[in-house]
Amino acid sequence: MMDKQFTIGEKVRIAILPPYVKTAESMPMLRPPHVIKLGEEGTIAGCRPGNYWEVRFQKGVFLMDSQYIEPLESVGQNVDLEAIASQDLPVQ
Repeated sequence: MMDKQFTIGEKVRIAILPPYVKTAESMPMLRPPHVIKLGEEGTIAGCRPGNYWEVRFQKGVFLMDSQYIEPLESVGQNVDLEAIASQDLPVQ
């Protein structure tokens, strides 16, 4: 499996809720997974060794393995609803 790559400032979303989360402080602490929600959006704040990403969420900055996050652009495949709505579709 290929590791996902992100850039600092990129918006991401929780795709899979991890069993626990680790704070991105100088002395990291394990926190229960309910401090974040499935589908919650955050921003990449940095990268750590071992394919861990510092992600800023509403309740703080947490270290997330790339398997648990996905870029927002991949969600919904960037469907342009206005372009679809403006198309003339045959009436049945």
